[in-house]
Amino acid sequence: MHKPDIESTDFPSRPYGQKDMIGFAAPPLDKVRIGIIGLGMRGPKAVERLCHIDGAEVVALCDLHEERVQKAQAILRQNGRPTAHGYYGDSEEWRKLVEREDLDLIYIVLKWQSHVQMATYAMQQGKHVAIEVPSAFEMEDIWKLIDTSERTRRHCMMLENCVYDAFELNTLNMAHHGLLGDILYAEGGYIHLLEDLWQQYDHNWRLEYNRMNRGDVYPTHGMGPACQILDIHRGDRLVKLVSMDSAPVSIPRLLEAKGEDPAGFRNGQHTYTMIRTMRGKTIFIHHDVATPRPYSRQYNVAGTGGYATKYPLPMYALDRSPMTPAQALPDGCDQVSPHDWLTPEQQEALIEKYRHPLLRELGEQAARYDYRGGMNYIMDYRLIYCLRHGLPLDMDVYDLAEWCCVAPLSKQSIEGGSIPVDIPDFTRGAWDRIRGFRHAWVR
Repeated sequence: MHKPDIESTDFPSRPYGQKDMIGFAAPPLDKVRIGIIGLGMRGPKAVERLCHIDGAEVVALCDLHEERVQKAQAILRQNGRPTAHGYYGDSEEWRKLVEREDLDLIYIVLKWQSHVQMATYAMQQGKHVAIEVPSAFEMEDIWKLIDTSERTRRHCMMLENCVYDAFELNTLNMAHHGLLGDILYAEGGYIHLLEDLWQQYDHNWRLEYNRMNRGDVYPTHGMGPACQILDIHRGDRLVKLVSMDSAPVSIPRLLEAKGEDPAGFRNGQHTYTMIRTMRGKTIFIHHDVATPRPYSRQYNVAGTGGYATKYPLPMYALDRSPMTPAQALPDGCDQVSPHDWLTPEQQEALIEKYRHPLLRELGEQAARYDYRGGMNYIMDYRLIYCLRHGLPLDMDVYDLAEWCCVAPLSKQSIEGGSIPVDIPDFTRGAWDRIRGFRHAWVR
């Protein structure tokens, strides 16, 4: 039987009475009262960061294990914050937290499989939600989050910290000022050997997910910065992808060495996904948690005026062409060539000129309160800032959908013999109403 040239993806129509969430801004909050669900690997750090953000109040905490709740309570006390209401001991305790009337935001930091159920219920209870990455793995669940957000008029944001890393922010600022010309290509990924980390996940849930699923199961660290710099659903949109993977070798060998049966392990050693946009631009996404190699998010950006790469070293190359505005280049960069990387002195001058406003404002305290160099702190700060001032969030429910859909659609492509797969318009027609991604500020 002849296979189709491209595999279509279901595109449900918007239910009657719903409106899209493009540019949505909720009424401002004097303070943001927060309930945190999940206090294992990342939850306690979130509690710590929120203690240092004006207007953020941690009101309730939930985890299956009482000792984790008590550890988070100690963090609050150490930072001069009131003790929160604690929920623990039963797998359904989170519902009691969500149903509280004194909460504005539910901050979900649990294993991937729990995200959708908790987030949809929280929005139905009138709460905004912020969900750890990735937020959803099935197309049905992605549409469920979109429809619930649209119907309830509540924010549904994914906690993608990598869009706030310094190199990504500075490169985005350069692009916004025209220094890199027309951005045509972006690359990203998640290259992280997890061999020594699998056991840190309760009941080995993350390794088991990789055992059972093929495709790019963790795409958002690469997708987020790439989609923001390409203005996805802000003047452009994703239209199709194709994925392929290499045979899984390292993790099955690891399982076998531990006396476990590796038969049927599904996730490839390395997964590649190529994406095309409506405007003819491209994204290349990688996933590899098995190969012995240094950590990398593969962040590269190519434009008609220059090129940026973050790994293994952050570097820029610029083209001093007639298309480059004279005022765009900093002092000392008059003589540049696209054939050479900028010298350390030139790059320092470039970064100083184009340091993102978020880094100028928050850089010192972000580094002080965040062990990851500041990006988690800036992420939380921006979430609270936008909620308090009634502004659109930096990441909306359609960002969540576009960045997460690579998981199910890459699986569909690979299992279909690396066939191209349509990417639906999650905005259902509103993808070019706003032109250009920008952070919202109080004017």
